Amino acid sequence: MHMTPPANQINRLMVDLLDWLNDSEVHPLIQSSVFHYEFEFIHSFADGNGRMGRLWQTLILSRWNPIFANIPVESLIYQNQKAYYEALQASTDRTDSAPFIEFILQMILDAILSSNETAQDSDHVTAQDSDHATAQVSDQVQRLISAMKQEEYTLAELMQLIGLTHRATFQKNYLNPAIEADLIEHTIPDKPKSPKQRYRLKS
Repeated sequence: MHMTPPANQINRLMVDLLDWLNDSEVHPLIQSSVFHYEFEFIHSFADGNGRMGRLWQTLILSRWNPIFANIPVESLIYQNQKAYYEALQASTDRTDSAPFIEFILQMILDAILSSNETAQDSDHVTAQDSDHATAQVSDQVQRLISAMKQEEYTLAELMQLIGLTHRATFQKNYLNPAIEADLIEHTIPDKPKSPKQRYRLKS
């Protein structure tokens, strides 16, 4: 459970955080994520801290690149609220903002890919080691199956293949949709949670 700082320290902590934001030369993607986490940790308000933290992050990113004003990071976080709070708690437990930053950066990447998918909804999966050239899928799924060969992979190997580290996000936005689209199959279909489970392109 997150323990908020005493009320008499909140003003000082917010001033320190805003001073850090103004002076920091960290890349805006990291800067905005750190600010978001620290804002949540300080917990300035009785309610609405999550929305305010996400609003601040969007503001910081939009000042860096206006495209972020129209990228639905907020919506994607809302769809992954459980993972969002788990990442917050993991960072608090470890006294390290890295788990939260990693989660938020993954959400930003997925939001960018989702926006690109909406703008180019006529994109189709390219034919690569499969017969699915005409199947219309998300950019995330296309990215996954395009990286796969005619081999069997563990979940960890698939995540490593496309450079992802957040398991819940990978399963929700990449692996599960690919399985539902009949593009990837389990090697042990009757035991989907088996520790010996592998995944392969469906022929």
